[in-house]
Amino acid sequence: MARAKKEKPIYITEFDLERLERLLEQTGRGARTAKHLEALEDELSRAEVVEPKDIPANVITMNSRVLLKDLDSGEDTEYTLCFPAEANPAERRVSILAPVGTALIGYRTGDTITWQVPGGARRFKVGKILYQPEAAGDFHR
Repeated sequence: MARAKKEKPIYITEFDLERLERLLEQTGRGARTAKHLEALEDELSRAEVVEPKDIPANVITMNSRVLLKDLDSGEDTEYTLCFPAEANPAERRVSILAPVGTALIGYRTGDTITWQVPGGARRFKVGKILYQPEAAGDFHR
């Protein structure tokens, strides 16, 4: 999975960083998952870490619900970024360990996300953050 390079920094809360680092430590690295885990580690290593109360409301954090616009089809789709145990494709709950999940973390409203899928590159624009735990005052979700 290749993630588009961004001009802007990405942000992550201290709380999310701690939980994601624990998840990475606990997750086995088979040939199939190694590349995705490395992509997540790369994102975490370049992120600006802030306290949950200081995260901008337009940044995708863990458990955020977002509206993405497919730039090729024009279709809008809602996703919730979650931890693997809570993932459910039928409910559009995507794991942070899935390629699209790793691509979402830290992006802001208006940003374009590009990631590779077997059929080629998919491009989405973050249209709106429908729910962000920190903006809602839920600093430990």
